[in-house]
Amino acid sequence: MTKTWDKSRLPSRHVTEGPARAPHRSYLYAMGLSTKDIQKPFVGVASCWNEAAPCNTALLRQAHAVSEGVKAADGTPREFCTITVTDGIAMGHEGMRSSLVSRDWIADSVELTMRGHAYDALVGVAGCDKSLPGMMMAMLRLNVPSVFLYGGSIMPGSFEGRDVTVLDVFEAVGAHSAGSNDMTAAKLEALEKVACPGDGACGGQFTANTMACVSEAIGLALPLSSALPAPYTDRDGYARASGEVVMQLIEKNLRPRDICTRKAFENAAIVVAATGGSTNAALHLPAMAHECGVQFDLKDVAEIFQKTPYIASLKPGGEYVAKDFGEAGGVPMLMRTLLDEGLIHGDCLTVTGKTWAEYLEDVTFNPDQKVISPASNPITPTGGVVGLWGSLAPDGAIVKVAGLEKLQFTGPARVFDGEEACFKAVENRDYNEGDVLVIRYEGPKGGPGMREMLSTTAAIYGQGMGDKVALITDGRFSGATRGFCIGHVGPEAQEGGPIGLIEDGDMIMIDAEKGTIDVRLTPAEIQDRKRKWTPRQTAYGSGTLSKFAKLVGPAHKGAVTHEGFAGERHVYADI
Repeated sequence: MTKTWDKSRLPSRHVTEGPARAPHRSYLYAMGLSTKDIQKPFVGVASCWNEAAPCNTALLRQAHAVSEGVKAADGTPREFCTITVTDGIAMGHEGMRSSLVSRDWIADSVELTMRGHAYDALVGVAGCDKSLPGMMMAMLRLNVPSVFLYGGSIMPGSFEGRDVTVLDVFEAVGAHSAGSNDMTAAKLEALEKVACPGDGACGGQFTANTMACVSEAIGLALPLSSALPAPYTDRDGYARASGEVVMQLIEKNLRPRDICTRKAFENAAIVVAATGGSTNAALHLPAMAHECGVQFDLKDVAEIFQKTPYIASLKPGGEYVAKDFGEAGGVPMLMRTLLDEGLIHGDCLTVTGKTWAEYLEDVTFNPDQKVISPASNPITPTGGVVGLWGSLAPDGAIVKVAGLEKLQFTGPARVFDGEEACFKAVENRDYNEGDVLVIRYEGPKGGPGMREMLSTTAAIYGQGMGDKVALITDGRFSGATRGFCIGHVGPEAQEGGPIGLIEDGDMIMIDAEKGTIDVRLTPAEIQDRKRKWTPRQTAYGSGTLSKFAKLVGPAHKGAVTHEGFAGERHVYADI
């Protein structure tokens, strides 16, 4: 279908309309566009394709399919790529400092490309942890009609007759370092070669799949579009449909901020808790909300987590992987049972133009699948992720409790300045049962970059000590982390928070049922130590990490790097 488009309110008019734009059009003709192509809306098709890791290698294929959908719906697609820092490769060394930083740089680079070339709409294709929220942050910031598409998860590997993920490899490192006869060097080598069999993001309910579920629940992605694994070429059908839908959104002038209301953010947090999702969602949801003027910080997220039943048995706390979740019906099946129990807002819009309640009219809960329990009979009555506050974390902290049997822990602090020192102690078994391992100066400013600690937590678990020690940090944890691991402790050490003042032997009390985390020190003792404290000098005095440390805000507000909606003076979509 060909139609005549009125560009009088579309950003692309600034590069395609009138005699003064003849030089601009000459570039477009040089790339093979016709006069009719130039007269149509321009749709940015942004992907995070690269060859850094399998999370991203299937994205370009899907971006091309999005472009086919845009063309079929009478638009002109303009493909471009942005960066990704893939956590599995960055984990356990200095590279992890780049991970969280990349989220904001992805949002910034998509914004700059869209602004610089005056595109009218956006389809974002992303695969690895930080690229998902980064792409959605750009959509909310620009507020042009937008559709998000997840690139899909990896298939499970197979080792000794069982399904495995990359988490098994990280934990095998711990078992090997502990001298386990069950994990010899030869077995470790054999495992690493089969754990990740092809394209796609990590298969458990780690950060990528958690944020993929968020993209659907919050309304920015087509329902069920996250379900199929990356290698399945059937995913290309969702890609083409995403390209067609974004053209409908242009016609309707339906924008991300119309969809992502406060209620939609609540739906997203409910789905995170119900699936036992990554603690990183408590960082990314506030960052996304920051872009569009929705008040939604860690406290808001945690309140929802606390009252939401945990119903999807997904790794690392449960039994199944993303492929199983998709085959069981994915996010729509989950939303069906949550809506039946009155736990989600059915009146929230999605990019389909329908509300969730309208879309779910045709979805019937399947009691025969084993992955998703009915919300009326949950695995546990409260969410798989919990917020904590107390004298050790006045600004809050976060812990994943899905799969944990023991929700209280009290023990003496064993303090490490930086992850490397703690990992070395763990590798050498230089810690005791009952210790609370404290990794500090890993916050957004103090790292800088708020590194994840999967190498350390997986090694502890691999040594069989996952339920015998606790670990707290002002840094982050991978969505793959399991055990009593508490992250995002704020204020961070670099800002003089209590985590920067504690000493070896201080007693730390954690209660994930009550939502508390305290250190057995009087306010006077804390203040006395604060007077003697000085911030550390990081190793980064220049470059991107230095810039990030100067700009970044606290974790409980999303660790964002600009003023967001509060400082907004114009919206790109209305230029």
